[in-house]
Amino acid sequence: MILDAFAEGLRLALQWPSFGFLLVGIAIGIWLGAVPGLGGVIGIVLVLPFTYGMDTASAFAILLGIFAVISTSDTIASVMLGIPGTASSQATVLDGHPLAKKGEAARAFGAAFTVSAFGGVFGALILAVSLPVALPIILQFNNPELFALAILGLAMVGSLSGRSVAKGLAAACFGLLLSTIGYAQDAAIPRYWMEQPYLLDRLPLIPVVLGLFAMPELIDLAAKDRTIAGAPRTVSNWRQLGQGMRDAIRNWWLAVRCSAIGVYIGMIPGVGGAVVDWIAYGHALQSTKNTETYGKGDIRGVIAPEAANNAVRGGSLIPTVAFGVPGSAMNALLLSALLIQGLQPGKPMLTTELPFTFSMIWNIALANIIAAALLMVLANQIAKLSFVSGHLIVPGVILFVFMGAWMSLAEIGDWVTLMVFGALGYLMKLGGWPRPPVILAFILGSLMENSFLLSWKIHEGLGWLDRPIVVVILALTAATLFYSVRRNRARDRDARKGGPATLLSQSEEPADSFASIVIGGVFVAVFAAATMPLSGWPTLVLAFPLLAIIPGLLLTAPVLVRDLAGPALRLHETGARFVARADVRRGATFLGYCAAMIGVALLVGQKLALVALVAVYLWRWGRYGWRIVLPYALATAAILIGFYDRIVHVFWLKPLFADEIRAVIPDGIPVWLIL
Repeated sequence: MILDAFAEGLRLALQWPSFGFLLVGIAIGIWLGAVPGLGGVIGIVLVLPFTYGMDTASAFAILLGIFAVISTSDTIASVMLGIPGTASSQATVLDGHPLAKKGEAARAFGAAFTVSAFGGVFGALILAVSLPVALPIILQFNNPELFALAILGLAMVGSLSGRSVAKGLAAACFGLLLSTIGYAQDAAIPRYWMEQPYLLDRLPLIPVVLGLFAMPELIDLAAKDRTIAGAPRTVSNWRQLGQGMRDAIRNWWLAVRCSAIGVYIGMIPGVGGAVVDWIAYGHALQSTKNTETYGKGDIRGVIAPEAANNAVRGGSLIPTVAFGVPGSAMNALLLSALLIQGLQPGKPMLTTELPFTFSMIWNIALANIIAAALLMVLANQIAKLSFVSGHLIVPGVILFVFMGAWMSLAEIGDWVTLMVFGALGYLMKLGGWPRPPVILAFILGSLMENSFLLSWKIHEGLGWLDRPIVVVILALTAATLFYSVRRNRARDRDARKGGPATLLSQSEEPADSFASIVIGGVFVAVFAAATMPLSGWPTLVLAFPLLAIIPGLLLTAPVLVRDLAGPALRLHETGARFVARADVRRGATFLGYCAAMIGVALLVGQKLALVALVAVYLWRWGRYGWRIVLPYALATAAILIGFYDRIVHVFWLKPLFADEIRAVIPDGIPVWLIL
């Protein structure tokens, strides 16, 4: 019966016009995944109203086309810019971006797109085989298990994404504390909102992600006046693409294991997409004897997370269709589409509607294959961008970064958040403090607090810690931390002896001691200040912030003391040298350009301000003439008006001089072209 349903699902996926709508969804998904700050949620929201009059198969073909390929095309931003296109491509940054810096972006794409297709197909097959046992597995994961799994994910990212395990875990605690901003989970009590209504509903994710990842990379490109690839091209992109495909085939067993990890982690609602790439990356690292090249451009560090984050899509459908429990915003929208089409999640989706469930899985598999093939063709041209002057790349990317941040809540606070975390992220990058733990902890914070509080109430304390799955997950967490500490100690011993040192980080540049001290001081100050309002909160409101504050202080304070032990006696001199660095001064100037743009936007509107930022940057900073500046500025205006205004219907800020601008606009010219 299952095999018949599996075959019928394939027929439903391939029939016309469903297959045509799948292709449309793939095209939309590739675009949305490749542009920082957009993502699949926007695409599904825009397309969902058009599915009301469609037949069920066609409606889900276009939606699943978008849903599936986001985790394939988001590799472009991760490799080229060091910006996670989505939460599930964070780990790809660690080795993908260093490969691009070495002029091997095409090789990273070749491997990533190959295993993306494989992960999608393999994930569908494994999921089909696993359907009879999927429900018992899911039912075993309740709130205690979800909390423990999130702890494992944080331990993975904290210990694997930086030079120092203590810095990584401290950064994760900082991210958890950020997630507590706004109303508490257990009561209508606002926390850490600083009397700003903007913060009552917690910090928006996209401005924080773009600030921590996109802004530092753009500052670096602008300040150092270089290309993404620091090394000259020695091999053609087509040859590199082929090499990446051969790398994927040579590491097929790693791809198989990580795809299986992706499927089964994806079945767990709310956690899978955020941690699966880190679990896969950690598995690749811990199953490899020679780990010295990880973090410096090891192709295995691209293969593992990319295989997992594509396989996770199929797995995530199970709790959505079987229980009506969506594990992410995109799954929630797919659940809405099920209800719109008259389908009820639950037992019917795994019995009478099983062929349709399989057709959904087939759509995901087909979308991964087609998207990978299309991106393979485009990869040669995309990789060429790594050899283009950074001054031509920065203005285009900054447009999408600011607009991506604005689309969170459409408030000026989005841009302020972007700038604050941009400056913080730049200092973290310079100081050797890993940024991925902050984002992962921020994403998981709400789920972890909710799971912790429910576990505490149901089990009347910590009695849930002896549950078998919780014990196993916590043991894996302890093993991960033990292995990471031991690896770092061995690295330090080798460094002292003059041997090879394993530096698992986002950049091969040495950490700046003064920047590290500044970040350490900021973290200690934030953790200490966060204790001040605790005395006025109920126990269950302050419990989770304490879980972030106490470990955060215990981890950050020794790091700060250790950093101060070196340059403490000459801290003023060290700080003066830091400020005098040409790249730091130019980076601060670039942030000044962006801040000035925000000021101009408040006066005359965002469209005029963003176009002016692009033009002024190219003219003053890039030293380009009008033949470059004018077309670039016109293209910027076309994107703002044609895509963001006319298609997405962004809610724009009303500038201070809006009435005066309207008064001087000639009759016959629509106001929306300017404001």
